[in-house]
Amino acid sequence: MKKLRYFSFLLLLTGVILLACSNGDETPKETEASGEEYEPATIRLAYNLPSGHHISEGIEEFAKKIEEKSNGQIDMQIFANGQLLSDTDMNQSLLTGGVEMGMNSSTIWSSTVPAMGIFDVPYVFEAYEEAGEALNGEFGDILRSEMEDVGVKVLMFGDYGFGQFANNKRPLESPEDFRGLKIRSVGTLPSELIQAYGASPVFMGGGEVYMGLQRQTVDGATSGTTAMVQRSYDEVTDYLTINNYTYFEFILGVNQEFWNDLPENTQTLIEETANETEEWIRQQTKLEDERTLQVLKDRGMEVYEVTDDELDIWKEAAMPVWEIFEEEAGEAGSELLDIVDGE
Repeated sequence: MKKLRYFSFLLLLTGVILLACSNGDETPKETEASGEEYEPATIRLAYNLPSGHHISEGIEEFAKKIEEKSNGQIDMQIFANGQLLSDTDMNQSLLTGGVEMGMNSSTIWSSTVPAMGIFDVPYVFEAYEEAGEALNGEFGDILRSEMEDVGVKVLMFGDYGFGQFANNKRPLESPEDFRGLKIRSVGTLPSELIQAYGASPVFMGGGEVYMGLQRQTVDGATSGTTAMVQRSYDEVTDYLTINNYTYFEFILGVNQEFWNDLPENTQTLIEETANETEEWIRQQTKLEDERTLQVLKDRGMEVYEVTDDELDIWKEAAMPVWEIFEEEAGEAGSELLDIVDGE
């Protein structure tokens, strides 16, 4: 009799356990079924930054979250590191609907939307926090409006970090030290700055810089320290000047017509996820700038960091670039400069 009772108890206990397990399995399905429904959509997203960059990591997570939150109804097809489009081809493709989403630098966008050149105006931002505050206010609204006028909605601004100068000739401790050098440039306004400092700008793609420095086609280059580490600038340059002359931005845009055709709940999902990603990227930027600067120091580059007391000399020599930007960007450019200048 005792054995029979014990056996019955085991059967009852087993049944309870199986019931609990069954209920546990059904919970995620019930949650998923009760979630919001999204219309199926396929979105191609292209960008040119290498894997491992903090912006690349942010974009990959952005796409992953959208697929997860939509229960797979929104298919995000990612084309990284120039697999689908080069940075010079991407904007036209985005404008014509050849690709739905694209991440590209503000410098390249400035040829189509002159106001985007504001990020290449030297010393507009002197601290990481300033950029975030500006982009979350009227400053950012002006830029978003200018982009919408040409047919692109801005989903996020991806902070790349501050721009610096590396070269293989001598320490650059003042603007006068640039005289006679050939410096790789990334756009019109950076070229104007290089000329204002007395050097000659040379346009060159990012993938060509290492060879150009190695063969002395150019004496130096401007970029962020994150790119300098990724592209091994320390192997072909000896000197690095930290003067934070520009704050590089990348823009994640979506074709406006495609965006307008998306259901409202899909738009909301994408915008909320973009806002989360933008904030994460902004938090990483300072950390990455600091980390990669230390890497370059550890690899043997001689680093000169411009002090606050010296910065006025660098700013004064760069003022012609402010005037050129205002001429090119018109009323929107003047409004942006007034905001950052505190007027």
